[in-house]
Amino acid sequence: MTEQRERGVDAGQWTSGNQIERDLVLTDADFARIRELIYQRAGIVLAEHKREMVYSRLAKRLRHHNMTRFTDYLVRLERQPEAKEWEAFTNALTTNLTAFFREAHHFPLLAEHIRHKQGPVTIWCSAASTGEEPYSLAMTLLETLGPKAAQAKIIATDIDTDALSRARAGIYPQEQVRKLDEARVKRFFQKGTGQHQGLARVRPEVSELVEFMPLNLLAPQWPVKGPFDAIFCRNIMIYFDKETQAKILKRFAPLMKPDGLLFAGHSENFSYISDAFKLRGQTVYTRA
Repeated sequence: MTEQRERGVDAGQWTSGNQIERDLVLTDADFARIRELIYQRAGIVLAEHKREMVYSRLAKRLRHHNMTRFTDYLVRLERQPEAKEWEAFTNALTTNLTAFFREAHHFPLLAEHIRHKQGPVTIWCSAASTGEEPYSLAMTLLETLGPKAAQAKIIATDIDTDALSRARAGIYPQEQVRKLDEARVKRFFQKGTGQHQGLARVRPEVSELVEFMPLNLLAPQWPVKGPFDAIFCRNIMIYFDKETQAKILKRFAPLMKPDGLLFAGHSENFSYISDAFKLRGQTVYTRA
């Protein structure tokens, strides 16, 4: 996500004194309807203060359709419940903040958990975003299991299809990759040259361990099958209300092996939401 997108600033906005003016019309009723629709569609709870962000992210969709009023855009959406535009609407309102080996304490815990596993290791990364997390998992498997990692599988899912396209490509700015230690960069990345100068791509032995697919955690059917040695569901539950969180956790439990681990984000606490899991360590859970 760009810094501009994070700030909620849009090219169609400009300032006059302290006043932010807009070339598109977003009414209170429009904003309320957008909040309702994204909750129904993806379980995302948008707070009142997210209005500027909503305007910024959806403005390009209105301009794409040569519209000036959010009301017209929403009417068009709701008249076509199966339209491809719903995907663009959802993608626009999905936040993708991620990094390689984010919340680094989780990866040694995973390594220790799988080190002596008999049989293929399977992991579900349920909020894959642009791919940094599942590729970090793949690197951990390669470092821990050696040749046996070739039998392992990481299922990486996300609701944002644009983010998944970037994840499948596995290409990142070199300044992002340089944050890793030098040994990992040399082992797991190819440095771009020529027209790809300044970019790095994950090596095939990393990408081959990961299968990307779209998945909405609110969908009645999930295209994933367990049992998994670990499920990573980090920094996504914070966008859901507690009722939605509890439903998702209840569905996770039967997809995990008896000793499987569930990894949560640093600001997420599942202990008071579901009795299906118990806390094992810092934001790491086991089945109850």
